[in-house]
Amino acid sequence: MTMTEKILAEHAEKTSVRPGDPIWVKVDVLMTHDVCGPGTIGIFKKQFGPNAKVWDRNRVVVIPDHYIFTEDLHAKRNLNILREFAKEQALVHFFDADTPRYRGVCHVTLAEEGFTVPGEVMFGTDSHTCTAGAFGEFATGIGNTDAAFILGTGKLWVKVPETMRFVFDGSLPPYVMAKDMILKIIGDIGVDGATYRAMEFDGEGIYALNIEERMTVCNMAIEAGGKNGIIAPDQNTVAFVKTKSGKPFKIVKSDPNATYVSTSKYASKDLEPLVARPFSPANVVPARTLKEVSLDQCYIGSCTGGKMTDFIAAAKILKGKSLKTRTVIVPATTRVEQALFTEHLNGKSLWSIFEDAGAKIGPPSCAACLGGPEDTFGRLNGKEVCISTTNRNFPARMGSMESQTYLASPMTVAASALTGRITDPRDVM
Repeated sequence: MTMTEKILAEHAEKTSVRPGDPIWVKVDVLMTHDVCGPGTIGIFKKQFGPNAKVWDRNRVVVIPDHYIFTEDLHAKRNLNILREFAKEQALVHFFDADTPRYRGVCHVTLAEEGFTVPGEVMFGTDSHTCTAGAFGEFATGIGNTDAAFILGTGKLWVKVPETMRFVFDGSLPPYVMAKDMILKIIGDIGVDGATYRAMEFDGEGIYALNIEERMTVCNMAIEAGGKNGIIAPDQNTVAFVKTKSGKPFKIVKSDPNATYVSTSKYASKDLEPLVARPFSPANVVPARTLKEVSLDQCYIGSCTGGKMTDFIAAAKILKGKSLKTRTVIVPATTRVEQALFTEHLNGKSLWSIFEDAGAKIGPPSCAACLGGPEDTFGRLNGKEVCISTTNRNFPARMGSMESQTYLASPMTVAASALTGRITDPRDVM
């Protein structure tokens, strides 16, 4: 069996499963946030009763992060619904935006706070819950109805997915990041190329990535239609998890004779900086071919591009230089925000490097990645062209329906911020 099949089989209390099998699986963690949480709560109360209790208050994680730093009344209403439910259910893991416990973007917070554990099953009311597959677990996004059912029962009916395997042979060039790797795959197979399939990533190129970069790869599995992305744990995974969680865990890897629906191989040395043009993550071309595209904003942030690895990569390019385009920096979490002050390059903090270059730095959150209310930090409000480290570039994704968003790695976004046009980072490194 593949590792996805093994994890699902164990959580279904079966010795084996096959792709297409419908099974009940026990859930280790359910996550929800301020966008989908209220709807999930409403369905839960309607179906299980107004006084029903969640199946396990220790396994429900609530992380408001999308629409929190705003005066919008509807966004505040959503937050209040979460607060009332967390209090009513005595939830252990509620990261309230108005308290010192607040962390930031749910997918990065889950990793920082020790909820991402090898061999487990995680569901979340956010499509990018697949990020946690970087830790060797089955993690996927679900709708409000499924989440409400889990709240009441701790189980979910799941169809076992087929698995596609993607192997990166050889070491990576210094100008290539995880974002380029996953964009290469999505550009090749399309936004529906992995529909309801597990995407398993392997090879020297994958294991050369640190944990944060592996999170980026798995994060965008959903952009190819994938049910989940997953990477087998190695010693780096184990070391990271042990610093965050005291839970026992089981390392699960695919069998040597596991059956895959397809295997795609890439030579890491042939990779180059890529960009996804509007309005699809699959509309991928080399960054070097877009030099004529003039920019109004450069955005570095989100679950895909707001981690420390992302900011270190950007800072190496921006250090000692001045921006030519409005550039927005949004750390994914409060821990990342603090590290911008403590992490130094040649004696200078990352925060100072960004400030001195002329960037605007916002509070930890999803911010403009999902558009949000009019007062959202970094939101596009007109016919603006933006290059961003985020994961989607659909019409109006970052705000205005008239805007255009190009997706790229932090290196490419930083390089573009120096020229005012989409720029291959090799041109400024």
